[in-house]
Amino acid sequence: MGNKCCSRRHDPDRPLVYPAYKKNEAGFTTCPSLENRYTGEPNNRVVSRRPADIVRTRNPGTCITNGGRRVVKALCAYTARAESDISFRKGDRMEVLSDAEPDWWRVLHITTRREGLVPANFVAEESSVECEDWFFPHVSRKEADKLLLAEINPRGTFLVRPAEHNPHGFSLSVKDWEEGRGYHVKHYKIKPLDNGGFYIATNQTFPSLPALVMSYTKNALGLCHVLARPCPKPEPQMWDLGPELRDKWEIPRSQIQLIKKLGQGNFGEVYYGKWCNSIEVAVKTLREGTMSTQAFLQEAAIMKKFRHKRLVALYAVCSHQEPVYIVQEYMCKGSLLEFLRNGEGKSLQFEDLVYIAAQVASGMAYLESKLLIHRDLAARNVLIGDNNVAKICDFGLARVIEDNEYCPKQGSRFPVKWTAPEAIIYGRFSIKSDVWSYGILLMELFTYGQIPYPGLHGKEVIEQVERGYRMPKPVGHYLPDAIYALMLQCWDAIPEKRPTFEFLNHYFESFTVTSETPYREVQD
Repeated sequence: MGNKCCSRRHDPDRPLVYPAYKKNEAGFTTCPSLENRYTGEPNNRVVSRRPADIVRTRNPGTCITNGGRRVVKALCAYTARAESDISFRKGDRMEVLSDAEPDWWRVLHITTRREGLVPANFVAEESSVECEDWFFPHVSRKEADKLLLAEINPRGTFLVRPAEHNPHGFSLSVKDWEEGRGYHVKHYKIKPLDNGGFYIATNQTFPSLPALVMSYTKNALGLCHVLARPCPKPEPQMWDLGPELRDKWEIPRSQIQLIKKLGQGNFGEVYYGKWCNSIEVAVKTLREGTMSTQAFLQEAAIMKKFRHKRLVALYAVCSHQEPVYIVQEYMCKGSLLEFLRNGEGKSLQFEDLVYIAAQVASGMAYLESKLLIHRDLAARNVLIGDNNVAKICDFGLARVIEDNEYCPKQGSRFPVKWTAPEAIIYGRFSIKSDVWSYGILLMELFTYGQIPYPGLHGKEVIEQVERGYRMPKPVGHYLPDAIYALMLQCWDAIPEKRPTFEFLNHYFESFTVTSETPYREVQD
């Protein structure tokens, strides 16, 4: 094979595979063939590279290197949780023996020669772009901003992500600093060439993404700053407590250690705990008589199948005796409501609130696409983790609650202020009634946890809303007219006129954001 690139465009579902690149002292990938020349900033030597071969896989997920073996590389470290899985360190190489299960692959560790299961999202095809520390395959623009702006990251920290509006392109996001503006993130379009290469500026083309990144680590070439170091990656999401629990959710109560009470809700208490004294979990205990165990287990089986990075993962249940335990992902900052009222959330900036609004809308858009209704969307049912990551919890749980005090007829504990009129009066819950609740959640968010309809009781709220009353724009908190107008759309009396969560997600993802920063052409 000669030094020619493949002529077809890159399929985003297939990993890009390229020749073996070496790591320099800074940890960046270097290209094999070099040809020196000067360009751009003075006194910075830059190299132009002959096109390297870009070898693409014959079918998705099968690497054609290593003598036909399929070899993957660990993206981060993992500690085994059972006898059937194996531990590994970042960078370890493993041969895939079976990928029949989507979440857990059977591999042979090439160094230790141990065979066992590994979480599939902790590894990537060797020599694929997914192995690069700087490549973030599932990150939106707003998420990129949040990750890069972490205080530990110096100017020039960067990442590459798939372009949101170009299926064949990518975006380069770089942390920058300017006097008067402070730290911020600049985004650049990485466009594909018909012959398989990539470019940011038309006068600088590269055979692969690693070649492009390597060049900009040596010389800014018109970017805001030379690429200094890759952005630290969050650890991949775990959807199971361990490989032996991937097909079941009932676990022995003895495996759960309750350590600290976190709070109390309408249906029980919430604890911080550990599974097998090692894995952090949140445990929700349900009061006796709250729901039928059989009905809940049926719902849990459904809930466990719904997976999205903006939904709290349901790990397991302990239902053989009461109180029933719901074991789920632990979010260290607690509920959004408490976070805003009493925690670090009191000092959040406006753009942080928009980021949380976008995340909640993203999770609800997923439920919308799966035709699942939450029924109890509110700030108390959104949990916050590190770096203001937000996840929705208790989705689907309200459907199996048998507590009469929580039904519209009694009204004493029913969340009237968050519930759409048609759901209160006629019991008509739908994704559009969830949209109404989302509008109330937005008011909670942008008022830092203020109680909706201040001064009104449940019955008064029902009467006033039926007459057309809607919460006014808050006076003591910053809220743009455009976002308040969106809230009013969420509270339209006609459910069909309320926006979709897909629209709401797009709205907050792109709020105050125009287009990608245009690249400033630099002449040689």
